[in-house]
Amino acid sequence: MPRTPMDAKPNSIFRLRKHADYQRVYKASRKQFAKQMSYFFALRPLLGSDGTPLRDADASSPRVGLTVGKVMGKAVDRNRIKRRMREAVRRNLATLNTPVDVILHPRRSVIDLDFPALEREVATVFRMIQKMADRRPASEPAGQPGRQREDRSDKRTSAASR
Repeated sequence: MPRTPMDAKPNSIFRLRKHADYQRVYKASRKQFAKQMSYFFALRPLLGSDGTPLRDADASSPRVGLTVGKVMGKAVDRNRIKRRMREAVRRNLATLNTPVDVILHPRRSVIDLDFPALEREVATVFRMIQKMADRRPASEPAGQPGRQREDRSDKRTSAASR
């Protein structure tokens, strides 16, 4: 018998997979920092690009992506970091009850961190994200942070046309 609704569904529903999703989160947010990792997050829109409502699983549940680059060590080390991070995320995903996309960038020190400390760190990050998402004004569009990155492509084209 599942303990939480998160245990009842396969983990693949709660993972960011597409490059476009990662790019949307990076574009819509600023890098945030925790002790053992940095992270990005963006509220997810409730409507698809064609204006149709997203399916319930897509629209209401949080999704998490991990990035562990080659600077983190050899493939064995990177895979170990990802396995540990995925398990810590799985155990704490119920903390997020907002349709939000999260990208976690663990630091190299995560490989030597004992698992309960890693789990606490992920829980802390998720609580901070939930608190920030709850403070977001209802009038603000989903997926957009309070302060957006400036689109510099418009400036280049207008400067070139002068």
